[in-house]
Order: sequence, then C-alpha cells, then structure tokens
Amino acid sequence: MFSFCADPETLSGLTWVSCYLTTGKHMGFYASFGTVMLLLLVTAPTALLFGFGGAMAARSVVAPIRWFGKSYTSIVRGVPDIAFFLFFVIALDQGIEWMRHKVKCPDWPEAVRQGNDFVVCSEAKMPLSSSAQWVHEIYGFSLAVLTFAIVFGAFAANVLFGAMRAVPRAQIETAEAYGMSRRQAFWRILVPQMWVYALPGLSNLWMILIKATPLLFLLGVEDIVYWARELGGLKTNAFAYPHPDWRLWYFLGLLVFYLVLTRVSEIALARMMTKLTHGQATTGGEAQRKAAA
Repeated sequence: MFSFCADPETLSGLTWVSCYLTTGKHMGFYASFGTVMLLLLVTAPTALLFGFGGAMAARSVVAPIRWFGKSYTSIVRGVPDIAFFLFFVIALDQGIEWMRHKVKCPDWPEAVRQGNDFVVCSEAKMPLSSSAQWVHEIYGFSLAVLTFAIVFGAFAANVLFGAMRAVPRAQIETAEAYGMSRRQAFWRILVPQMWVYALPGLSNLWMILIKATPLLFLLGVEDIVYWARELGGLKTNAFAYPHPDWRLWYFLGLLVFYLVLTRVSEIALARMMTKLTHGQATTGGEAQRKAAA
C-alpha cells in the first residue's frame, strides 16, 4: 500500500503495523465485512419472501398446497442448520451440474456416480473451470444466499402464519360485510395488520441471522471468520510479516463488530415497532395512547 513497505524486514513500530494492516490479505479481510453485510441485505428480504409464500401456502384451502406449506416449515425447522447447510449446498450444486451434464453431454459413456466421486463432463461444470474468479465467488455467494433464505424462510413462514391468525377475525368479517372479496380482505386488511404481530418474531430471526453469518465459512465463502483465522494464526519468518498467534485479537474484533451490529439492529427494530403499533389496538398502541394523554 505504501512505498516504504517494500522491505518489511526493515520496518518496526507503527510503520510495521501500518504496512501489516494494509497488505492484500488484510484488504480481503476488510472486504469480507462488506460480504457479510451484503449477505444480510440480500438474504433478509429473500427469506421474508420465502416465508410469506410458505405462510400463504399453509393457509391455502387447496389441500396439496397446504400440505406443502406445512411440510416446508416442519422439515426445514426440524433439521439442524449446519446439517442442512452442508447437505443442501452439495445437493444443489450436484443437481445443477447433473442437469447440465444431461443436456450438454448426452453421449457421455461413463456413469456420473463413480463410487464416492461425482464426475460430469467439463462443459457441465458450474461454474466452468475457465471462468473468472469473480464468477466462482458470485456462484458460491448465490448458493449461500439461497440456502440461508430457505432455512430462515421456514422460520419466517411460521412467524407470519401465526401473525396472520393473530389478526382478529372480526376485521376480516367486517371487510367481507362491506363487500370486499376474500382476496381484497387478505391484501387490504389482514396483511397490513399482521406485521405488528409478526415483528417481534421477525426481529428475533434477524438477530439469529446475524449470528448465523459465520456459517459462510462452512460454505467455502471467504468471510470474516475465515480471514480472522487465516490472518491471526501463527506466522513464522517464512512470511513477510511474522507474528505470534493473534487469533484472540482478531476474533475480539469480530465480537465488537457483531455487538455493534446487534445494537444498531435493536434500535432500528424498536423504532419500527413504535411506528407499526401507532394507533393499533395492541399493548404497544395502548402504551402510546396513555403516554400521549
């Protein structure tokens, strides 16, 4: 980064530290914080979309759709997150490559399953070995987002399903009495009111999602946990910047990062709850009316 960093062996004190903290690997470490934030910003709405779809399916009057919605929430919620992450990513990756293999190499003479190995033609690899590094990174990140969304979407579906049932039935009956169709009553009455009941559960899911981001490390994505372990480990004189085991300090930095992120989330969610409960016939709404009086 700096011109005086050309020969690390001649550095000492703050100069050594400034050069050490601006190496290429440290830049990757700093960028990984952005990867975590991007994961949260993309996964949260995607999981909410999965959850809303699952909740609507669980409420469907069509039996097969209702069974699918309830099965989705029950199966995903019943499997440990780590087991699901490790299984689903491998299964999805191999499933994509298998379909591409059938299309691009229909005359392949060998079996795809060869003992413990999964072998497809080079044209079916996803992504291709000749693809740029950023393609591999985006592909891995996309698999991670989809996996996170499916897992947390199942929990969100359960929260939203309960929130929909918490809206007083009289509200729906009044809407239907005024001539609204079932669809209109759902979108104009039930959905706007359900969020005040869903937000506490969704807030907990958001906090759990924040704590689950280190699972990116298990999915092969170079996240902050990967870099903290990589940079903090013992570095001998074979490296440009040798140092003892500093993992404690790197992980302490991660602790501070997650605590700050959690605190900011708590403040934002509290303000959102205050806005949603304003004028509502809920405990929060009643507290606001008493405070105003």
